[in-house]
Amino acid sequence: MSSDRPTGARGVADRLEAELAETSARLEALRRDFDGVVAASADSNADDEHDPEGATIAFERSQIAALVRQAERHLADVRQALARLEAGSYGICERCGEAIPGERLEARPVARTCVGCA
Repeated sequence: MSSDRPTGARGVADRLEAELAETSARLEALRRDFDGVVAASADSNADDEHDPEGATIAFERSQIAALVRQAERHLADVRQALARLEAGSYGICERCGEAIPGERLEARPVARTCVGCA
């Protein structure tokens, strides 16, 4: 990131970069969890579909896989937001070209559209 960026943009970049690091760490942990569930089920000959003790292994695997996909999408969104910041188009609605309100960007820093276009 460029150091000649205005203070507000530096703050946005810092927030997005922190979110990038947090999401990357969460994604790594989810992938480890997924690998653990897969490894545990590979050594098991249990009929988990009829296990009265709780969720099936397939259900757990599916749930973790969904969380992995969600984290991957968010990571891509954060990277795109950083690219828009670098290009000078961060905070501008991709549909109508108007400024995205600061409150929306505060709540959703990766927002690409204003509230009206969302």
